Amino acid sequence: MRIPTADRIIETRSLTRRFAGKTGLFRATTFVSAVNEVSLEIRRGETFSIVGESGCGKSTLARLLVRLLQPSEGSVLYEGNDISTLSEGDVRRLRKDLQFVFQDPFSSLNPRMTVGALIEEPMRVHTRLSRTERRRKVAELLSKVGLRPAFANRYPHEFSGGQRQRIGIARALASGPKIIVGDEPVSALDVSVQAQVINLLEDLKSEFDLTLILIAHDLAVIRHMSDRVAVMYLGEIVELAPNDALFDKPLHPYTRALMRAIPIASPHGRTMDATLTGDVPSPLAPPSGCRFHPRCPHATDLCSAQKPAATEAGDGRMVACHHWQKIAEIPEVFAQEPPRNQTAAKRFALFRERSQQKEPTTAASK
Repeated sequence: MRIPTADRIIETRSLTRRFAGKTGLFRATTFVSAVNEVSLEIRRGETFSIVGESGCGKSTLARLLVRLLQPSEGSVLYEGNDISTLSEGDVRRLRKDLQFVFQDPFSSLNPRMTVGALIEEPMRVHTRLSRTERRRKVAELLSKVGLRPAFANRYPHEFSGGQRQRIGIARALASGPKIIVGDEPVSALDVSVQAQVINLLEDLKSEFDLTLILIAHDLAVIRHMSDRVAVMYLGEIVELAPNDALFDKPLHPYTRALMRAIPIASPHGRTMDATLTGDVPSPLAPPSGCRFHPRCPHATDLCSAQKPAATEAGDGRMVACHHWQKIAEIPEVFAQEPPRNQTAAKRFALFRERSQQKEPTTAASK
């Protein structure tokens, strides 16, 4: 189901990015397709998340969306305009609307600049505010992200990881963007700090009417924040669906495998369904047909011979799998946990039995 043009803020068409491999005197040039023919649409004002294993191309795709990387093929449309062919000067002006929050809060801030100068820099480039107005804006943004305005005179090394990430978010907001891309924005932080930054992003999205694009490994974070989720495998989108639909009933076998990897508090809730085997194939020589078929428990000869097309699965869902309809009928099989009262009764009976066995030995020893 296509998003209406008026609601669409970013669209990609057959987006591809290849990187040249190492070359030598007697070696031919090799290419790695980090992103391969990705087509998607992002709705204005939504939180759109991209998930997948390390090395699947999530971060490369995120950088392509905001023109931090130039695509090898295909196009990126921002508000209907192709930004993949813009000149450097036009891209510089585009930065006002498209901002990026990097994964590492320790290396993403210039250590030689004060916090105030870091946040003020985008305003000097993209706005006509006076020096007094910029400083007032810096103090306001620091307050918005939960930091004291007096911190503007300090340097990045004086802050913790969570505080640095807040500074990075304030810097991204300084130009008044429409889109913020977060590349693993909380993965380098402690769990307690992660929750604070996640809540901060949600509050700022609502206050500033932002569109958020998130890259993350933590599926709990994704489920908490997202409106829609795209699942990537080896440079391709294999499933795209609304948040609740994806987590309640994943259709692609790779998505199901990701869901089964989520930690469960109860050991009796572990899934007993077929699991993945083998390692992720090399992107230098991706498998023929469906790229997931060497690890898929449902693969057939068709999967290795023919690449599956992206298919509409209803309710705004898309899945790239030859057998998704058959897989959708297979329920996730979980180990049955005995009723709690029955378990407690068995434990109490076992405890009494052991106690009675120990009584004669205790009497004899006396």
